Formats: sequence, C-alpha cells, structure tokens
Amino acid sequence: MDVTNPLGQTRAAPANRVRPSRRVADRVLRFSCLAATVLGAIVLGSILLMLIIEGLKGLSPSLLTQPTPGPGSEGGGIANAILGSLVLTLIGIVVATPVGVMAGTYLAEYGRASKLADLIRFLNDILLSAPSILIGLFVYTLMVRPMGTYSGWAGGVALAIIATPVIVRTTEDMLRLVPGSLREAGAALGAPPSRVIMSVTWRAASAGIVTGIILALARIAGETAPLLFTALNNNSWFSRDLMGGVANLPVMIYQFALSPYPNWQGLAWAGALLITVTILGLSILARLVIKPQRAR
Repeated sequence: MDVTNPLGQTRAAPANRVRPSRRVADRVLRFSCLAATVLGAIVLGSILLMLIIEGLKGLSPSLLTQPTPGPGSEGGGIANAILGSLVLTLIGIVVATPVGVMAGTYLAEYGRASKLADLIRFLNDILLSAPSILIGLFVYTLMVRPMGTYSGWAGGVALAIIATPVIVRTTEDMLRLVPGSLREAGAALGAPPSRVIMSVTWRAASAGIVTGIILALARIAGETAPLLFTALNNNSWFSRDLMGGVANLPVMIYQFALSPYPNWQGLAWAGALLITVTILGLSILARLVIKPQRAR
C-alpha cells in the first residue's frame, strides 16, 4: 500500500516485520505452556493409571455386599461405607438445595445491588474458599461436643455447609442469564414477582440450577476432613438414628490406606476408584444437563 506525504510524493509503506526478539519470546512462551501442559497431563495420567490398576486389583464379589472387616481380617467389603456415604451425601444435598436456591434467587431477583446482597455474596465467597477442615471443626464445636458423640447428622450438616455456596453461586449466575424481557412479559400479564420467579425464571434457568446441584453433589461426595470431626467411621452398619460413628467411603479410604494390612489397603484402592468413577459420572451428567441450556 502506497503512502502520500504532504509534498504529494508517494512512497511504499514499510512491511510489517516482527522483531526477532518478539519471535523468540513467543516461541519460548509457547514451548513453556506446552511443556507445562504435558507435564501436568503426565502426572495426572500416572495417578489415574495407578488408581485404575490398584483399584481393579481390590475388586471382588464381596466388595458391594459385605461390611468392612476388622483389623487383620481377610475378605470383607465396603457395602456399609457406601451406604453411609450415600446417606450423608443425601442429607447434605437435601439441606443445602433449598437454602442455596432460595439465597441465589434473592441475590438475583430481589437483592441485586443492595448492601445486604453484597454482604451475602462476600460471605458466600468466603465459604467457597474456606478449607473444609475448618467447617468440620465448626460443626464439631456446634453439634458433636454438645451431643457428646459423633453422628451422621453432624456429618450431613458439615457437607451441607460445603455444598450451599456452590448452589448459591450457580443459581444466581443462571438466573442473571434469563432475559429481562421474560420477567417483563410475566409482569405485563399481572403476575406478582413470586409467580414470575416460580413460573418463568426458575423454569428458564432450571437446567443451570440442576447443574449447580449436581456439581455441589460431586463436590461433597469425596470430602474427608469434615467427616473426620463429625461422622468419623466404624466397621459396621449405622443405626437408624445415625448416632455414633457412621461408616463412609472417604474416611474409610483415609484410615485403610494408612493401615499395615494388605487387605485394608486393597479395599482403600477399590473405594478410591469407586469415588473417582462416581464423581466423573456426576461431572459428565452436569455437562449433559447444561448443554441444552447453552444451545438455546
């Protein structure tokens, strides 16, 4: 392209040339990013490969039918730990879902830029980044010490506290993506805000809200630290009132992996593989649920 100077003379524009130093810096950065990616993939792949190999070795017909064995015993399974984990996770998600959805709805529909909403968001961000062991200690002080014993109820409350901020954040974000024209259409028909929220905005954001609940479920499925202070563990089936130690997979894996018994170590590997597959399945389910929402 020619350039005309003030004197009316034309000259050819200089070609856009990249300095050699920039090219070198670009190549170095690309190589560094690629090397870091490959290194991370190798480390994660080796961990996953070891988990699969050792976990498959621990699989047996009795794994899902028998309770965990005593120290030095042969055989046994993890059926009681699986059932205990299901119960604790169910308690946590049942408590966290209504609280998280209603709080997220308030932030997106009612609070918006109010000072109370800003305070709730700030506290929610703190809970999202808080170490789970601190939540376990909090519930231990709040419930376990006054009750005088470990319990499944305390474990469920600890898991609910961990799951709630995830649901709050996801619900608020999904409701904010709903177009304002839908709310205006509901209001134009004479519907009160509560009816618009229940019949329009919740329905429009239902896939995203369900995805947040599934992600919160995957978040608490493998938590160990809070259960060490609340539900602890045992080698038998839990009682109906959930009082006393409740068997669960995360704490069972932690205790059995540190034990000197090969049978316990094999069960720990099998339990770790089971939790990994479960969390992977929940993550895939969350993506499948939110995919139609993104396609709209």
